[in-house]
Amino acid sequence: MYRVEIVSNRSVKDEIVEGLESTMPGILYTVLPQAEGRGKRDRKLGTTTWPELNFALFAYVEDSDLAGVRAVVREVKSRFPKEGIAIFAVHAEAL
Repeated sequence: MYRVEIVSNRSVKDEIVEGLESTMPGILYTVLPQAEGRGKRDRKLGTTTWPELNFALFAYVEDSDLAGVRAVVREVKSRFPKEGIAIFAVHAEAL
């Protein structure tokens, strides 16, 4: 099992969520709708100077579903190359 974390500009949230739900209809996830931070190119702080914000999505997926999650993120990144979109996956164990 993997814990998948997707952090991205809020402008592509719907595309990512819809892509995940259509690729894996039973996927369970949590979205933090407003995430502040600093990426490689700029800051997303929700302020007058740095007005944009990110969102964060967390999901626990089976090993066999990880490739599907990566494919969704890759496809969205290809359509929106200037938006910051990052994906991280770490092994997780349910206790």
